[in-house]
Amino acid sequence: MRVLAYVYPGWHPIEERDRAFYPGFTEWDLVADCRPRFENHWQPRRPLWGPYDDRDPMAVTRRVEACREHGVDGWVYGFFWCRGKRVFQDALDHGFLGSAVGSEYPFALMWANRMPRRVLPVRRADLPVIDEARRVSSDIDDFVRLLQYVAERYFVRQNYLRVGDAAYFSVFDTTFLWRELGSDGVAVAIARAREMLVARGLPKLHLAAIDPQPELFEQLRPAGFDSVTHYVHLPDWKGPFLQDYAERASARADEWAPVAARSALPYHPSVATGWDASPRGADFGSKRPDRYPWSPVVVGGNPSRFRAALERALAFAQRSPEAERVVFVASLNEWSEGHYLEPDERYGLQWLQAVAAARGRTPPE
Repeated sequence: MRVLAYVYPGWHPIEERDRAFYPGFTEWDLVADCRPRFENHWQPRRPLWGPYDDRDPMAVTRRVEACREHGVDGWVYGFFWCRGKRVFQDALDHGFLGSAVGSEYPFALMWANRMPRRVLPVRRADLPVIDEARRVSSDIDDFVRLLQYVAERYFVRQNYLRVGDAAYFSVFDTTFLWRELGSDGVAVAIARAREMLVARGLPKLHLAAIDPQPELFEQLRPAGFDSVTHYVHLPDWKGPFLQDYAERASARADEWAPVAARSALPYHPSVATGWDASPRGADFGSKRPDRYPWSPVVVGGNPSRFRAALERALAFAQRSPEAERVVFVASLNEWSEGHYLEPDERYGLQWLQAVAAARGRTPPE
């Protein structure tokens, strides 16, 4: 059994955001500035260890050690790529791989096929949050180049995460990939990527689909995907503004087996510690838009309820073949969306301690 945490690598300044907002901008500014917007709204959420630069190997080492001590077996880094253009790469290449633990703590990559530019903070209620300029266009050749790039630089590392004997790689917005390439194009792209890996003597690929729309479930396996999962699988995205954590976590758990059955693929359950993207949207008061990042907000979450959700996921995964016993947590550090394992000022290390408890381990003093 492996418990893996998603990692958002956006906690350092980049040139694109400097130009869009102001020099040195990071989402720590959004996290610190957010204020309560309704009664008992838990904002701001402050990290117990303070804001950090995720390019700093020392900061990364501290978080890896805390995760390892509490039963988090590895990280899955968001990997931002658009036709060879990368952003936030220094968090992985310098912060993690340049750290004392970067050569031995397991990691994998998730292709974040949206680029985080011209979107934050959201200050216009009348414009789409996901502007088309933020979509990451791709084609068959680009997909093959992407897989060659990550295989040559990351799959070959001894601590790159594998499912069975294949390197794990996931696609964040599978539905958008389908929209870009079509069913035939997705299948051809995956087949050519696998042929390229064999021809170059690179590791085999385990390709995971994240958040596919239900109409795609039956198409995933024929196209060449090896498993299916989700990122933040908690809110009802079209539901009421305020949603209860325990109710939502239970409802989402009921969907795991049907997704596995319809896709005929291993389903790796994903649980989240919460959801509140308020820091990413300007405060419009009672006239707030009824969509991301203002709505919905999941309330009532705490480490105890998260532990119960994780225990359900572990029990579900236990029924799978040993190599497929994988559970994801969203996430290590998505502070501006309200889901994280890192210690906060309210609960301290209890989010991580919940992982240890769910796994039947005694956390360190």
